Amino acid sequence: MIYFRSDYSQGAHPEILDALVKSNDVHTDGYGLDPLSDEAREIIKEHIGRPDADIHMMIGGTSTNVTTIAAALRPYEAVVAPLTGHIYVHECGAVERSGHKVIALPTEDGKLTPAHIDDAWLLFEDDHTVVPRMLYISNTTEIGTVYSKAELVALREACDKHNMYLYMDGARLGAALTAPGNDLTMKDIASLVDAFYIGGTKNGAMIGEVAILLNEEIADHYRWMIKQNCAMLAKGRLVGVQFTKLLEGGDNSLFYEIGRHMNLMARKLKEGIEAAGYGFSGQSVTNQIFPILPKSLIEKLKENFFFYEWAPYDEDNAVIRLVTGFGTTEAEVNAFIAALR
Repeated sequence: MIYFRSDYSQGAHPEILDALVKSNDVHTDGYGLDPLSDEAREIIKEHIGRPDADIHMMIGGTSTNVTTIAAALRPYEAVVAPLTGHIYVHECGAVERSGHKVIALPTEDGKLTPAHIDDAWLLFEDDHTVVPRMLYISNTTEIGTVYSKAELVALREACDKHNMYLYMDGARLGAALTAPGNDLTMKDIASLVDAFYIGGTKNGAMIGEVAILLNEEIADHYRWMIKQNCAMLAKGRLVGVQFTKLLEGGDNSLFYEIGRHMNLMARKLKEGIEAAGYGFSGQSVTNQIFPILPKSLIEKLKENFFFYEWAPYDEDNAVIRLVTGFGTTEAEVNAFIAALR
């Protein structure tokens, strides 16, 4: 069985495993308060150009989102997200469980615009309605699109106009920053958002993400919020070790090497599917692609390939999702393309 179901179906990149093994016998304090985590923090601060950043080793994406949103908002404040946003669709109501409404808005390409922010404020009346206080975006989006620098600048200006926080979910940030045509850098992001996280789980790590807080209001007592949300990893140093290995070397680091590989494998898949005469849903430029295939062919493909059946398309066709990861090989890509014939 060949896996195109997700970008975390394998354990970890060999270089990350090697780094974990080499640090295995080192004794440290727990909960991310250790020299190994501190080393990762310093590498990240230098890479994003923000020595003032408050950086935390986190377990996973959902807990990072819930913790950050809960840390930022008062009980009567809400977060604005795309209708396809992870916090709205794939986190089992975790943000709402923390007491904050998600205002989900439809988009054409998974990306929010200043017009969406204005629409969210049209829903606000007075003290009988929640206050839209935070804008949630993800890069890549859940459908594989990416934000440009101009789009992020525009969102920052719109958030400032409405006194809103801007928060970026970076679960697939490695794929976003290595996508064809991308003009954003990690430094750009750190200069424009109030908080974001760098995803490791979907970019070659065994486990973990790094939350980066750039606004003192969100950073206040953040560790308390981590603990209260059951997200404090006792062996936090394991996340630190992995992110040191991922990001040492800056723009030439393993983090970007993995992102480029995933995108390249997805691009080869896409080209082969197009050559076979099939189209796509959406305009993904990263490691998630969404082919539209005959239902009969999908059933045949399921015999040898594991993937996500994304959505119905029409009576005879459906959309599937194919995702490439750090370990995806050209042989696997070629096998899928050959199976279309």
